[in-house]
Amino acid sequence: MKLVLHKADSRGFANHGWLQANYSFSFANYYNENKMHFGALRVLNDDVIAPKMGFGMHPHNNMEIISIPLKGILKHKDNMHKQWQEVRTGEVQIMSAGIGVEHSEINGSLDEHLNLFQIWIIPNKENVTPRYDQKLFNENERKNKLQTLVSSIDEDKSDSLKIHQDARISRINLNEKNSFTYTIKSKNHGVYVMNIYGEFILDSKTLKTRDAIEVSETNSFEITAKATSEILFIEVPLNF
Repeated sequence: MKLVLHKADSRGFANHGWLQANYSFSFANYYNENKMHFGALRVLNDDVIAPKMGFGMHPHNNMEIISIPLKGILKHKDNMHKQWQEVRTGEVQIMSAGIGVEHSEINGSLDEHLNLFQIWIIPNKENVTPRYDQKLFNENERKNKLQTLVSSIDEDKSDSLKIHQDARISRINLNEKNSFTYTIKSKNHGVYVMNIYGEFILDSKTLKTRDAIEVSETNSFEITAKATSEILFIEVPLNF
């Protein structure tokens, strides 16, 4: 099994006043030649956005974009919709940029900061028709068991959102002292594991809040919670 540990304080950071951004991979003005991507996973940004602030209209193409609000309300608008779409804590949003889309994302609250993960995954199909979707996921359904949030559009998983890549994004809320074994789809897949909060052990390595670890070259791995933890798994093809 190959493991690469990334401590939370090793991430790139940008302070724009209205935006506090932590970058797991090279992004914007942050560049690290050793952190360009993990397989098809290109971006994992941990953003905190001030009330009423956000990103104006800007373009994307040929990228699968996933937003996961952790606290607060995200408001999204694109050239596929005339109205703002609210994405609240507990929901997940996906957008297949395909041949090209323009969108804006802002904090939908007047007085509360928004914290969200934004994930970019390189697609396995280019120049598709842009599409948008969002879904509310019940927190109770990931207590000590895996909850799939996003999967391939080619898979028959009606309870998850769909993207154009043989990838899987999932979460688990693991109680203290509980263990969980994650099974990887194939030898060509790896998993980027992000500890949203808490503390857990993976193969003698301890991960605390916002620490992450790359896992590859194995069929499965076990996680044991030292404290109650919420964990995000991003499984992607390594060669694509």
